[in-house]
Amino acid sequence: MAHIQLPEFEDMSPEIQKRAQPILEKTGQLGDIFKLLALDEKIYFATDGMIQKYLLDETTLSYDTKESIALLISLENGCKMCVDVHKGIAKMLGMSEDRIEEVLHGVDAMNVPESEKALLNFCIKASGKENYKILKSEIDALKAYGYSDLQILEAVSITGYFNYINTLSNVFGLGES
Repeated sequence: MAHIQLPEFEDMSPEIQKRAQPILEKTGQLGDIFKLLALDEKIYFATDGMIQKYLLDETTLSYDTKESIALLISLENGCKMCVDVHKGIAKMLGMSEDRIEEVLHGVDAMNVPESEKALLNFCIKASGKENYKILKSEIDALKAYGYSDLQILEAVSITGYFNYINTLSNVFGLGES
């Protein structure tokens, strides 16, 4: 049970209801994070824009890499709700069950190139309290693996997005029975 009162569909603004209707029709329910964000249109639409642009649109990183970041950062932040939600989204975006299980066991358990492990470990470090200690040499190491400035920016943006969503979920007790 969330720590604050979450709105039901009929209590949401008409603009948010318009966005929620297809989700309701497809899944039969709205998740707690959707309801929490629906408390304020500005927060909802700003957050929705990030999820659309970072995760659902085609970008310089593959869906597989983006969902791996989502799962790893959510695990790192102890956000069970986000891990559960992104297991489903990862499947929807084409990630195999085996790959999802690898990710859930951590970067070292993943059967991916060293370059991808380096990017994922960098994202975990970037998600922490001591991210201000990241050095230019660490970014240069990712570039040496072939990552562009844009890909590194995108990976860190997704990392920051999940710190944000995980914080909302954890603070407000979302997804807890």
